[in-house]
Amino acid sequence: MNEREPGGGCGRRGRGRPRVRRMIGDPGAFRCFGPLCGRPDEVVIVLPEEVEALRLVDLQGLEQEEAALALGISRKTLWRDLHEARRKVADALVHGKTIRIVGCGRRGEEGCPDDEGGPSP
Repeated sequence: MNEREPGGGCGRRGRGRPRVRRMIGDPGAFRCFGPLCGRPDEVVIVLPEEVEALRLVDLQGLEQEEAALALGISRKTLWRDLHEARRKVADALVHGKTIRIVGCGRRGEEGCPDDEGGPSP
């Protein structure tokens, strides 16, 4: 499946309604991750709202209703973002792909797995 990087996370991604803007804390705090072995040239793109859904539900232990309220979206939308994020992360872990988070604040810095040379040893 060929995924492309959406512009800003709030634009249209095809048919249907435009995505609702989520209330995300500090999107610049997100980091990309790359495998030390596997297929570092293959990339899985994760949206900031998907990372935030993972953080709220899986790390902070919020119920989906609470997490949806914190993000300013419906529970169904949160579930969809959470489900998609889990699928993408599982794909990257199982197949050794780089995880690129849209809007990564560390892109281009030393050790960034998204650099041309891949992850640092």
